[in-house]
Amino acid sequence: MSEEVLIRWAGSVGHISLNRPKALHALTQAMCEAISAALLAWRDDAAIEAVILDHAEGRGFCAGGDVAMVRRSALEDGGTAGRAFFHAEYRLNHLLFTYPKPVVAFMDGVTMGGGVGLALPGRYRIATENTLFAMPEGAIGLFPDVGAGWYLPRLPGQIGKFLTLTGARLDGAECHWAGLATHYLPSEKLAEAKQRIAERPASIEAALNDLAAEVPPARLARNAERIERLFAPDTLEGILDALASDPSEWAAKELKAVAAKCPATSKVALREFAESAGKSDFAEEMALEYRLAARMIMRPDFAEGVRAVLVDKDNSPVWNPATAQAVTQDSLDAIFAPLPLQEEWTPFPA
Repeated sequence: MSEEVLIRWAGSVGHISLNRPKALHALTQAMCEAISAALLAWRDDAAIEAVILDHAEGRGFCAGGDVAMVRRSALEDGGTAGRAFFHAEYRLNHLLFTYPKPVVAFMDGVTMGGGVGLALPGRYRIATENTLFAMPEGAIGLFPDVGAGWYLPRLPGQIGKFLTLTGARLDGAECHWAGLATHYLPSEKLAEAKQRIAERPASIEAALNDLAAEVPPARLARNAERIERLFAPDTLEGILDALASDPSEWAAKELKAVAAKCPATSKVALREFAESAGKSDFAEEMALEYRLAARMIMRPDFAEGVRAVLVDKDNSPVWNPATAQAVTQDSLDAIFAPLPLQEEWTPFPA
């Protein structure tokens, strides 16, 4: 058992807590493997009826994956360690998605990237006043992964595209409004919620409904019409043109956000969404995302994006290609192409 993951059980409920507070519980390969091992052990254990997934302390549920390590891998070992991390992480994502028992994910605090991949498969997803949700991969030259290619296109309207291309950060009320969270609870009620779930795992829905608070108005809802209209185009160029043509201050702000992201990342995301929207098997989604991850981490944009955001922290990445128009169809085809059979991603056996 990793000290960075606390695994125990209360009655007939398994309880997994992320415990890497100095890194906002960002996932390492060892953490992914420890969580997967616990879930696999409980999957066919009749004594375990449900699983609670939360964090032990600090202000983050999970800030993502260990992208600094992945960058070092891309620069030093040809991406071998980075690919091993993604393989383990995506196996965990798929295991959670297909898990036969209720998983209750408490998104209390920062829930970004890899944290989204942990939370969204849960049958019950709890937001609070502390929730800060985002898919910020465009800022580091990656792409929306951990199953985001499945979840985000299935959100209402153009919300998924908006979140991906802007990196917008949502609070708990906005997560509930968008369908990312199933319940909204005050943070002071979380301990009681977990206790009730442990005592009566067959009554999770009733416990959460009883403790839920009135959801504050979602700020994002005020711009729902603009999001639906301006993020409707199928291409990055079309969305940039739509935002540039709108006279509102909101459109100008979002145009700046979209234009600042890695153009290749944005185009990969839009193609990923188009290909994934019709998928009926989550394993196919994870196999696709693994192909993308294996190639995207080796592109110079990834090393440059992580440098700008996490290493030098100047937030001034130099993307290559620098514009949407310069990202070619051939380059996208190469990123999306199947891997050699022995290198493809595989799920845990059922």
